[in-house]
Amino acid sequence: MRDITERRKAEEELARQAKELARANSELCVVNKELEAFSYSVSHDLRAPLRSIDGFSKAVLEDYEQKLDDQGKDYLHRVRAASQRMAQLIDDLLNLSRVTRSDMHHDSVNLSAMAWSIVTELQKIQPDRQVDFVIAEGLMAKGDSRLLKLVLENLLNNAWKFTGKHTHAKIEFGAAPCNGKTAYFVRDDGAGFDMAYAEKLFIPFQRLHGVTEFAGTGIGLALIQRIIHRHGGHVWAEGKVEQGATFYFTLQ
Repeated sequence: MRDITERRKAEEELARQAKELARANSELCVVNKELEAFSYSVSHDLRAPLRSIDGFSKAVLEDYEQKLDDQGKDYLHRVRAASQRMAQLIDDLLNLSRVTRSDMHHDSVNLSAMAWSIVTELQKIQPDRQVDFVIAEGLMAKGDSRLLKLVLENLLNNAWKFTGKHTHAKIEFGAAPCNGKTAYFVRDDGAGFDMAYAEKLFIPFQRLHGVTEFAGTGIGLALIQRIIHRHGGHVWAEGKVEQGATFYFTLQ
């Protein structure tokens, strides 16, 4: 009799938990729909006036150049720069939101080939730069190829950006064993950072360098962290000021 009573209690508890889980899933669906609606609103309602601000500022600069003094031109250039930065910030925030909510598809991904394709595009942008790329061959991983490409694009773009003041730079992509897992890394010999502020690196909008020194919105590393966490992995960084930085990540 006691066994039957305990079993009934267990079944009732299981039913209660299932009902609670269903309710939580329903609430999550509502929240996701609200986020999608917000993203749509941000994408359309905020971008449109920014495009107008940038477009009209450009038109004034082009059509009334002879009537503007240097200070007037400078003001308009600042307006354009600010509107373009805001537009980029909106794009980055939308990407951050989409990464969190997008469906994942796990495939076998050739990270080495992916890295080389990204490097090729970087070299096309600034063909005169002298950068030695060292890409380890045969690096494979299981994960969402689209999201992992975002990770490598951000890491390699950062390495490219923060070595920009060096006449000759080196950027490396490789892997090493780490606590029974494979730790992939992107290493550069650029501006680096103070390890005292390492925890701030992956917080949205946190920047360890000024915008005038290195462009960016401060979203990229937060985006990387969310992608890696969705893959069940971990991301961290090591660096020294003016001696470069290394960004590591593991996958499940």
